[in-house]
Amino acid sequence: ILTFACDACKTVTLHVPSKLDAVKYIGRVNLKECFKSANLIHSSDPDFQILEDGSVYTTNAILLSSAKRSFTVLLSNTETQEEKKILVLLEQQTKVLRKRRSQEKVLIRAKRRWAPIPCSVSENSLGPFPLFLQQIQSDTAQNYTIYYSISGPGVDKEPLNLFYVERDTGNLFCTRPVDREMYPSFELVAFATTKDGYTPEYPLTLLIRIEDENDNFPIFTETTYIFNVTENCRVGTTVGQVCATDKDEPDTLHTRLMYSIIEQLPASPTLFFMQPATGVITTTSSRLDREVTDKYQLKIKVQDMDGQYFGLQTTATCIINIGDVNDNLPTFNRLSYEVSVEENRVDVEILRVAVTDKDLINTANWRANYTILKGNENGNFKIVTDPKTNEGVLCVVKPLNYEEKQEMTLQISVVNEAPNFASSRSTGSMATVTVRVKNQDEGPECRPAVQIVRIKENVPVSTKDIGYKAHDPETNSSSGIRYKKLSDPEGWVSVDENSGSITILRSLDREAKTIRNGIYNITILASDEGKRTCTGTLGIILEDVNDNGPFIPERTVIICKTVMSSAEIVAVDPDEPTHGPPFDFSLEGVSDSEVLRMWRLTKMNDTAARLSYLNDPQFGRYTVPVRVADRLGQSLVTQLDVMLCDCVTRSDCKIPSSVRTPKGRMLGKWAILAILLGIALLFCVLFTLVCGATGAAKKPKVFPDDLAQQNLIVSNTEAPGDDKVYSTNGFTTHTAGGFTQGICSTPGSRVKNGGQETIEMVKGGQTIESCQEAGHHHTLGSCKGGGQHTLDSCRGGQVEADNCRYAYSDWYTYTQPRLGEKVQQCNQDNSHTHAQDYVRTYNYEGKGSAAGSVGCCSERQEEDGLEFLDHLEPKFRTLAEACMKR
Repeated sequence: ILTFACDACKTVTLHVPSKLDAVKYIGRVNLKECFKSANLIHSSDPDFQILEDGSVYTTNAILLSSAKRSFTVLLSNTETQEEKKILVLLEQQTKVLRKRRSQEKVLIRAKRRWAPIPCSVSENSLGPFPLFLQQIQSDTAQNYTIYYSISGPGVDKEPLNLFYVERDTGNLFCTRPVDREMYPSFELVAFATTKDGYTPEYPLTLLIRIEDENDNFPIFTETTYIFNVTENCRVGTTVGQVCATDKDEPDTLHTRLMYSIIEQLPASPTLFFMQPATGVITTTSSRLDREVTDKYQLKIKVQDMDGQYFGLQTTATCIINIGDVNDNLPTFNRLSYEVSVEENRVDVEILRVAVTDKDLINTANWRANYTILKGNENGNFKIVTDPKTNEGVLCVVKPLNYEEKQEMTLQISVVNEAPNFASSRSTGSMATVTVRVKNQDEGPECRPAVQIVRIKENVPVSTKDIGYKAHDPETNSSSGIRYKKLSDPEGWVSVDENSGSITILRSLDREAKTIRNGIYNITILASDEGKRTCTGTLGIILEDVNDNGPFIPERTVIICKTVMSSAEIVAVDPDEPTHGPPFDFSLEGVSDSEVLRMWRLTKMNDTAARLSYLNDPQFGRYTVPVRVADRLGQSLVTQLDVMLCDCVTRSDCKIPSSVRTPKGRMLGKWAILAILLGIALLFCVLFTLVCGATGAAKKPKVFPDDLAQQNLIVSNTEAPGDDKVYSTNGFTTHTAGGFTQGICSTPGSRVKNGGQETIEMVKGGQTIESCQEAGHHHTLGSCKGGGQHTLDSCRGGQVEADNCRYAYSDWYTYTQPRLGEKVQQCNQDNSHTHAQDYVRTYNYEGKGSAAGSVGCCSERQEEDGLEFLDHLEPKFRTLAEACMKR
């Protein structure tokens, strides 16, 4: 049961003149607002035509006899059987103006005629010219004499002098035809002025529209269109779309284009259809076959005026290429082949097979893929495609054996690279190939190529084993075959020429470098009487015995004493795990050994232990012997070089290799050498001072008085200065509290007092600080903390103080040149040449000295390399402290 519904949409009113020409646009109706899904449009009045966009055109010339005329636009959907109607009412413009005028009278407003309605001019009009368009008139002409004028495009601008207006009447004229495609409209400005130039009206804008005429042919965007479509495609498949343009006014019948196919080559059968409104070309049949016809040519037409017979039209050419699909299977030219090949041949071509395929050459639809379906279970053959000829090339890739099989049957198939259009699971064409194997005389065969024997690594020399065996494939025996050793990296075995057995020549070692995964490989060459040979490998699996003790590979152990108290040591065993861990770690030494008192071992796991020190040992290098035993008791002692450093990280630990920490409390040889060098240097300094004092007596000089200041002098005394006083008589020293009267010595004399030696400095036959006043003793006051003393004035009694106090600068100026002169004299013999024991200036001996430079007792700025002084015995510590300026 079909239900028809017909609803009326709102009425549309169009204002038209009383006379309408044929094919005249009179307005537009909004169809989408009324019925959006309508696919069929019909007018109840044959004098009017409704287009799809709602444009209303006259089909014939119409003269409206009455003020109104109406017709109905019927909209329907053929799928849903739904219909709707729109009532179109046509009214004459004169009545509209009259209606407006009546309304204005009600509003009591004065209507001027200075603003006329827009006018139009048909393009390419034939005249007669000048052509009257309309009259412009101002109401002020009732009171004034008005002159009219115009300006704008078409008057005083390009195109010049196309329009003009009569000055007195206001009549507007056109002087010649106009092309709408060049000038679609003109906007002029009209002026109304009096004789004296008064302007009673505002300038008036006049719009002149150029009405379109169908004077332009539609033109295709291309003269020849080329499209591609595959063969066997479905009906309705889109091939392509053509397009044309028209310069006439848009949205009119002049630009409403209709497309069609005029001719098809080949003409039969008709395979294509063109959508009239869109220019889309589709297929009307699924019988496109590239192998029959690979190209079609269409002659197409486009016509305006919606395709009506009086419309303008243009033609073009469309070429449609038919693309290939894999709709043809390759087929063998023959169904069976026979071929023969000699045994043991390899990588040889034995057969070529050809196929036929109608698809496009040199495409995936044409190229063939060959497969061996049966008969190649051992992988003796392969078949490949020759890319130039598309043939299948059958080759032997694995030697055939006549003794095993004399004839083989292969089943081969062929398919295309691309899947078949009809079915992608097609197996393709098949053929049979019979391969006959020819016999030939063969040499010995080394099968298997690698043969294995097991031998313990501790077997005695001259032990024999089966060795390697090759055989003759013709007789399947080993008789008549000779053997020769090609490779034996360690020279451990010999090979018997007739039997291939081996004999051990040297002791076997499983831990040798040439052993890989416990297997020692020997290469054997086997040959028959015809000198044909084969090569095989004899792998000797060396069964491990416990012949290696575990050892510690990392022999240098660094312990940063400031941040750690122990180090981890790890042991390894070259033997197999059955003869390896767990390991037993122990210190090697007697019960009262220094090693046992200083070090301790603690086991961490099966392969590692922790070495820690005891009793706070000193920094330095130590040798610690550690014995490691495996699970079966096989052991080995490793001498560890342990370095105790004052460091934070191990990379900071730097101890010269020549420096070793002693095991006991005795001084090392380098410490003793440093002390002896220091004592020798002190004796050199004393000797220099004595010689300088002797020479000073020959050239007397009086020191200037310096009572006002006390000068600092450098003191090289080795003991603290608090308990020492110096006599004015030649630097004789006494202990504090022990007061002894100083005795003036002779020039250059030495005085021993309290176990210490002093040297007098003389000036003109007396000591520098001599103050000979009976019953009084004068001291040289000491300055604490700096090792320097002031040359103090004499104390007690009425003495000559000027002779007891001198400036240090004067003392230095006086003594320095004399000391150098005396040293020069003391070190020359009678012939004025240097003596053999001449005291020379000390020079640094270079790198490598454990004690560093002996010049440490002078003004030393660095203390590097003096760590050994921390371990000296008490009697040397005073000297060490002086050297390091503590």
